[in-house]
Amino acid sequence: MAVTWIGRRRYTTKTAAGDAVRKILHGNPIGTELAGEEFDLVRDLLDMHHEAEEKIGVGVAGIRIAPPQKGKYPGFEVVRTDGSTIDFSYKTCLTTPSLRSQVHNVMQVEIEEKKTAYFESRLAAGTFTSDLSSMPLDTSDTAVSHFRGPAFAQIADGFAAAEGGWEAIELTPSTDYGLGLFVDRDQADRWRAYWEKRAVLGLLTQAENRSRPRA
Repeated sequence: MAVTWIGRRRYTTKTAAGDAVRKILHGNPIGTELAGEEFDLVRDLLDMHHEAEEKIGVGVAGIRIAPPQKGKYPGFEVVRTDGSTIDFSYKTCLTTPSLRSQVHNVMQVEIEEKKTAYFESRLAAGTFTSDLSSMPLDTSDTAVSHFRGPAFAQIADGFAAAEGGWEAIELTPSTDYGLGLFVDRDQADRWRAYWEKRAVLGLLTQAENRSRPRA
């Protein structure tokens, strides 16, 4: 059976991934605003939708459990930063994940060492506090964020456009090296150089990072 990924979460089958999503969908009352790890998972799931950019619109302020539109089962509803709302199907996300979301995930893998090095440099320098609130950080509750410059998605989308589109970025199978890697290692080097020129990193708590726009 094919391995399925939602963001950086690995599931042995698509059914297992669906079970994780359904646990959230059916384990919360209608109207619940998702938070913490549940929000993170469903937010990553939304990025997999083939119409993610349309669904996200001006940005995601929250995601909640919505009443059934058809039949008897609830669904997910995106609350945008301008107050507008729109539903999305988790089944669509799992059945036909967008190429953009797949490449984004691998782009994150390709820069992981650099983000880890930044994290460790801040820890060693004794500046391990939130760049937003100045709160002392816990290593288990810290996010390396792009919040002080362009969002990761903006940088990634710009690189893809410069390379000729998402189809121009070939990935190894996800079963080879976790989420996969760029097949063309020269292209991987170009991506890292492109990202380094534009990324302005900072440290936030996980909760602070969840409130930041991704795109």
